[in-house]
Amino acid sequence: MRLVRLARPKAPLNHPRVLAAAAATLAVAGLTAGCSGGSGGTAGATGTITVAAIKGVDTAPLYHGAGPGGAFAKAGLNVKIETYNSVAAEISALRAGKVDVAAGDYVDFLYAASVKPDLLIVADGYHAAPGVMEVLAMPNSGITSARDLIGKKVGTPEPQELKRKPGGAPYSLETLAAQSVLTDDNLDPDRVRWDPMPSGSLVSALRTGQVNAIVVQEPYIYEAESQLGAVEVFDACSGATSDLPLSGYFTSRAYAKQDGPLLTSFRNQLQKVQAGAALPGPVRTVLASEPGMNQSASLITIGSYPTTLNPASPLRVATLMFNSEVLGADLNIPGMIFH
Repeated sequence: MRLVRLARPKAPLNHPRVLAAAAATLAVAGLTAGCSGGSGGTAGATGTITVAAIKGVDTAPLYHGAGPGGAFAKAGLNVKIETYNSVAAEISALRAGKVDVAAGDYVDFLYAASVKPDLLIVADGYHAAPGVMEVLAMPNSGITSARDLIGKKVGTPEPQELKRKPGGAPYSLETLAAQSVLTDDNLDPDRVRWDPMPSGSLVSALRTGQVNAIVVQEPYIYEAESQLGAVEVFDACSGATSDLPLSGYFTSRAYAKQDGPLLTSFRNQLQKVQAGAALPGPVRTVLASEPGMNQSASLITIGSYPTTLNPASPLRVATLMFNSEVLGADLNIPGMIFH
């Protein structure tokens, strides 16, 4: 991810950036009823579709539905999942035509689309809920509130698509969400020393004192709390970032033109699978199959899985990125929705 300097504390309501974001919101509001990505359109196409994904909480319904005898197969769809280790690798595979759809973090995909406008949003994937993304610190660290983070080093997942500028803040979705909470508390996020690193290294960094706090999603929240006794400083998805959309499903414009009916059928079935994920059993079954998660799968906090594609969802993330100067004003979210 190309990383830019952190935004200044929240702009006044008449600031050009705020007005531009508000105008974009109004534009999308007028389109929501007509392009919610529900079950309309051609839903009966059958065939094979290849999806790039990183196995985790956000994509658990996909893996469950694509299993032998799962919902996709019953609908005549052969969904082949290619598991990747990074969003950057997924985006490369999607653009190279090696996969038809890719699932992942909105921030990485929206930034990639701002650099090269060849991606479309197929479906909304996963939304935050209380306890899904938190800033954690060690017990007895003295860090108990957002204000206590000023001047401290906070570990955050490193962005995968943006490239970091020297001295630039590390912009991952977790970083942006945490910064938003700090700004809402009238604190300057630029006074926090953000330390980007692989997600799998964050709990260890907190354990060894490499960082004073970390901002993580599940299952790392459970790992830090159960292994280290880590305590919550604040919920990063609260206030303005409450129920924040976290991930989605994307395709290339070329593939959408080539096989739109099959893509529509995939989206319709995916949304039905995600509706079934309202009961946590299927999701926890998928997670329990992951190495080291057999016991924790039943204990981690799970967010929500949308059953429609409302343009307002990716727009919320784009606006968050825009106000933090990660995105310019030219990312047309309504124009990125696959119809």
